[in-house]
Parts: sequence; C-alpha cells; structure tokens
Amino acid sequence: MDLNYKESIISYYDNTRLDYRILWYRNNHNSVHFGFYDDEVTTHKEALLNLNKVMAKKAGVRDGDVILDAGCGRGGSSIWLAENFNVKVEGITLVPHQVQKAKKLASKKQLQSRVGFSEQDYCNTEFKDESFSLIWACESMCHAQDKKKFYQEAYRLLKPGGRLVCADYIRTDRPLSEDGEALLHSWLGGWSIKDIDTYDEHEQNVQSAGFADFTLEDITKFTEPSLSHLHSMSNKLWGFGTFLRKIGLRNDVNHGNHLASIRQYEALQNKLWYYGLMVLIKE
Repeated sequence: MDLNYKESIISYYDNTRLDYRILWYRNNHNSVHFGFYDDEVTTHKEALLNLNKVMAKKAGVRDGDVILDAGCGRGGSSIWLAENFNVKVEGITLVPHQVQKAKKLASKKQLQSRVGFSEQDYCNTEFKDESFSLIWACESMCHAQDKKKFYQEAYRLLKPGGRLVCADYIRTDRPLSEDGEALLHSWLGGWSIKDIDTYDEHEQNVQSAGFADFTLEDITKFTEPSLSHLHSMSNKLWGFGTFLRKIGLRNDVNHGNHLASIRQYEALQNKLWYYGLMVLIKE
C-alpha cells in the first residue's frame, strides 16, 4: 500500500473517533459498520449486531474456526465472534489506536486468550500460509488500494475449504457519468477510500486469485435504513458542524467525513453503488 494512502486511512480513523462514538457506537458495542434490518430488528444497536449474525450465518461460522478479522476496527466483530462461538480470532488493522481499544475490550471481556489484535496490512500480513479457516471482512476491503492483492492474500492465508466473507460497497458501473464519478468520489474521498470495484471487477480478481466459486448478494434493502439514518443525522448536524469548523473545533478530515456521510446516501439514491455480501470458498 502506498505510504501516503496508509497515513490518510490512519489519520481518518484518528480524527473521526469522536464522531463515531457520539453518532454510531454510543451504546458500547464498538461496531463501526452499518446495520442490517429485518423483521426481528427494531433499533440501531440491534441492526449493527444483526449484520454480524447475518455474516456469520452466510459464512457458516462454527466452533473450532480460526478466524482472521481483516480490518477489525475497534474489535467489535472479533469480540462478538468469540462471545458467540468457540473460535479463535486474530484482528488486524492499520490504525494503532484501534488495536489498543480492541485489546482493552478483549481484556475487559476476559477473551484475550482467544482474541488477539495487531497492526497489519491485510494485503500483506505476517501470518503463515493456510493459517485460517475463515477470513471476515466487514466494510474493510473497500480501503484496499488494489482489491486483487486483498484476494490473493486471503487465498494464501486460507486453509483448503476455508471461507472468505465480505460485506462491502460495490459500484454499479465503470465508468459512471462525469457527475456520477464526482458524486461517488466526494463520498469515498471523505472516508479515505481510493475507489470501489464493480461486480465484474470483483469476479475477475476472485478468479485470478484462485477461488472457484463467487457469490455476491445485493443486500441494500436490508442496510438502507442504516444508510438513511446516517444521512439524516449528518444533514441535521451540517450547519452546526460547519460552524465548529469555522471556529477551529473541527478540521478538514472531520468536515470531509461529515460531507461524505451525506454523499454516500445521495450516491446510493442515484444508483451509483449498492451494498453487497459475498462468500468465497477455497477448494
């Protein structure tokens, strides 16, 4: 990964810690991702945890799995997996403060014997070949500068029969119209994401890496309430956020994150992207 891009990702998550804490994981669940709403879910917190359940079911998580949480953030999914299954989990992230928070949470929950965290690039890890039976990537692959390298490293790390489950953003076309590309990147740039790939680009990279099967399900209708929720809150707070920036209490990274939280939903409404859930198996 390009050093400047890596630093921009770290800077993004360093500078937006307060934003996330106030608006997203205020109920102490540490989930940075969007939520999955179905007939049994009525609250924001339930929806965030429900995405973990949906991903686990899709991936067939079972007792005894050795799991890599690739792009683990503050460790929310890693901890959830260890609490709900008899598994071992290694969480990796580029962001030092996230590793510290995740380790603290694991210790608090007395799970440090089964959950570990470290600063690593999921496209170039220190783990040995075939170390994991499952790789979990929840809204993290989007940060990969080259998605092909992500899949190649995942294939190397998986045992035969191992699974890769990803929940992430999928662009609908390349190229989009000029206005479409501008809107899409006004969202992505504010979240320190270089770009996102189309279905066909993912399929090509998956096959090139060696995976035989590729399934990608559009689950936008289940995540749309969560996406809309972020958009609504961000719109309501836009004037206040702009004022805080003018008086020096918010910086360009904060402002970019705020604007991106509005643009993501506008880009969705313009059908520039959708929310996908994919599972791959290494034969």
